[in-house]
Amino acid sequence: MIIGKVIGNIHSTINHPFYDGKKMLVVERIEPDGKPASGYLVAIDRAGAGPGETVLVLDEGNGARQVLESKDGPVRSVIVGIVDSIETEKTP
Repeated sequence: MIIGKVIGNIHSTINHPFYDGKKMLVVERIEPDGKPASGYLVAIDRAGAGPGETVLVLDEGNGARQVLESKDGPVRSVIVGIVDSIETEKTP
């Protein structure tokens, strides 16, 4: 799983039928301390997330398909939760 911050929306009028009616968000990877990590991904939102929110992303195709209850859907990443807080040994 990946911790990320929602930085945008994807709007697509022409796409694979699997994506019809699904909300897709652009998520920037972040470190547990909130600093940006390398890269971003596009994920289907199952948690009702919005711009600026910290989210938990399942970034593994088979697991994502299970969450979406789709045996053959062309998907890799799905937002499965909105993060309220992160505590680590390094958290002050």
